[in-house]
Amino acid sequence: MTGQGPVLILGGTAEARALAAELHELAVPYLSSLAGRVQQPRLPVGEVRIGGFGGATALRAWITDHDCRAVIDATHPFAQQISRNAAEATAPIPVPLIAFRRPEWVPTADDEWTVVDDITAAASAVSAVGSRILVTTGRQDVTAFAGDDSAFYAIRVVDPPTGDLPRHHKIIRSRGPYDLESELALLRDNDIDTLVTKNSGGEHTRAKLVAARELGVRVVMVAQPPSPSGVDVVDTLDEVISRLRDRNAAR
Repeated sequence: MTGQGPVLILGGTAEARALAAELHELAVPYLSSLAGRVQQPRLPVGEVRIGGFGGATALRAWITDHDCRAVIDATHPFAQQISRNAAEATAPIPVPLIAFRRPEWVPTADDEWTVVDDITAAASAVSAVGSRILVTTGRQDVTAFAGDDSAFYAIRVVDPPTGDLPRHHKIIRSRGPYDLESELALLRDNDIDTLVTKNSGGEHTRAKLVAARELGVRVVMVAQPPSPSGVDVVDTLDEVISRLRDRNAAR
């Protein structure tokens, strides 16, 4: 038996906000949880909790204490720690965990991608090929590029980075979604020859890849990490709602 309390949405993404809106329309009780890493996050409709839980054991206690009927992991595909915590927290209790993951981006024949496993490998790859580099991997990863004293880095972030930075850099504070014209202008205005990004999938930031293709900008792409084993993973919000109904979680 699952609980009678809210669906817990582990969010922070556009899809998590869309899911909250849909559950609101369906009159399904829910609560959205945000990690709190962005200073002024876009908030979903409904009740919101901001801040970490303190690990898997504490998350399990929170889920149990609130009699949650289901947990939806709709976090960023690279938010590995919370996804692991969610899997570990729900494994020994009868509360379903459903993970939403955007379909990954796939290169076309006209793209020039170098796919790497992590941000450290991305820094190594880009130092060998780029001189004018746009980095869109998030503020916590920028320090990986700090050792490159030769190339210029345009670093696009929502909140300013706090760690070490490359010697030659410019911070561009911006929040998506982005359109093709603005992405083309960004690449042209900064004379970018290499884009470094994460394969987070989705439509909200895909335009940068189309712009890179049109301008012949090479891409160093950090591959999406695998989801924790044993987790029910879906790639549309309709499937999330269907799973909730199938598990009798949205009663």
